[in-house]
Amino acid sequence: MESWEKIDAVQRMQDYIEEHIQEYISLHMLAKAANYSPWYAAKIFKELTGKTPFEYIRELRLSKAALKLRDTDRKVVDVAFDFVFDSHEGFTRAFSKQFGMTPKDYSKNTPPLKLFMPSRIRDYYLTLMKGDNSMAENKNVSTVFVQVIERPARKLILKRGIKATHYFEYCEEVGCDIWGILTSIKEAIYEPMGLWLPQNMVKPGTSVYAQGVEVPADYNGIIPEGFDVIDLPPCKMMIFQGPPYEEEKFEEAIGDLWEAVKKYNPEIYGYSWADEDAPRFQLEPMGYRGYIEGRPVRPING
Repeated sequence: MESWEKIDAVQRMQDYIEEHIQEYISLHMLAKAANYSPWYAAKIFKELTGKTPFEYIRELRLSKAALKLRDTDRKVVDVAFDFVFDSHEGFTRAFSKQFGMTPKDYSKNTPPLKLFMPSRIRDYYLTLMKGDNSMAENKNVSTVFVQVIERPARKLILKRGIKATHYFEYCEEVGCDIWGILTSIKEAIYEPMGLWLPQNMVKPGTSVYAQGVEVPADYNGIIPEGFDVIDLPPCKMMIFQGPPYEEEKFEEAIGDLWEAVKKYNPEIYGYSWADEDAPRFQLEPMGYRGYIEGRPVRPING
């Protein structure tokens, strides 16, 4: 296990990069955030993230630039300057090398891309230290907000694993960069999700846990290579949302909500579980909004 001093230093550098991604960032600035020398700051950053600080910054800027090209009408040259590229040509070369197409072509067609969506290094090492089972054993159940929402007929674009039953096993099997591809799908009607598939949606030799994103039922766009598509019927989803939490306590927040869901009786709302209708899902843990999961239900008298 890495020392917490190094982990916290790299986390401070990650946070600084995120906050200043549209500004000039030097190694000295990152070193100041880390409270280490520039040489040592760069060394531990590469050691823990697998990328040099400037590889990380470039890939993150290009991914954020791609999303801006996808979602706005800004000119390529303006987006280039937004993300601190010196010239239209330099941005085009870097974008083409990263994604295999020019930014101009991407802005016209917006196919799925392999975006760089880095995770917080401190959260990763917290999980390694505590072990995944600690989440399920948490007994400190907090107040959970519950609501039932309608999901229309739609398609699910997903990447299956092999034997994974949860997020960390899935990352070991498939990698942690699937989220970036899902995020890039312009037609998505909701944000990307971690999924526990019902048995009727699991292909032989593939995992119960997967990652995916929902698109309209009439979607006829590109399906990323190696991904599958499932047609989902209209259904009702019971959404569970925990209270806001401090980012470093994400495991406790997940454990609290799992404990609450385990004890929850949907008949309070006049529903029963309908796990075969759709996957149970989890949204990306974000402290400001609380941890969120959804599970399909049917009206008891419907």
